Formats: sequence, structure tokens, C-alpha cells
Amino acid sequence: MKHVIVYSQPNCPPCQVVKQFLEHHQIEFIEKDVSQDHAAREKLINELHSTSTPTVTINQDIVTGFDLKRLEELLDINSK
Repeated sequence: MKHVIVYSQPNCPPCQVVKQFLEHHQIEFIEKDVSQDHAAREKLINELHSTSTPTVTINQDIVTGFDLKRLEELLDINSK
């Protein structure tokens, strides 16, 4: 099973698209709102080396932005 975390923030259209994509494909994920969760924001910046949302971690892989092809690849979703 893949462990998926979405680092997001309110009023972020790409964040909404990523979450809708995951929900559509019935992928369970944990959402971390970096505008409210200081520890998540620190991890995003210092460990994942990202300053943008959405940033998605899938096990040890990191996807920044809505990269449909990469998400499909890492989640073993066949594009249609």
C-alpha cells in the first residue's frame, strides 16, 4: 500500500485538483495544511526542499505541483 501525503494550503487551485484526482482514483491520503500546521511547513521546506503547494509524497517519492503523469506512474494508475 502506498503512503500518500498532500501538503496543501487553502485557496490553492492546484491543491484542490490533486486532492480531487486522488479521491477520484480512490487513493487514501493524509492532507497537511501548511498554512496551519507549523511542523508540516517546516518539513516541507527543510526535509522535502519544497516551497510550493501542492507537494505530494508517495512513500519516498516527491511530486511538486499537479504532475498527472508522475502521479499516475507512482500510484500505478493507467491513464485513460
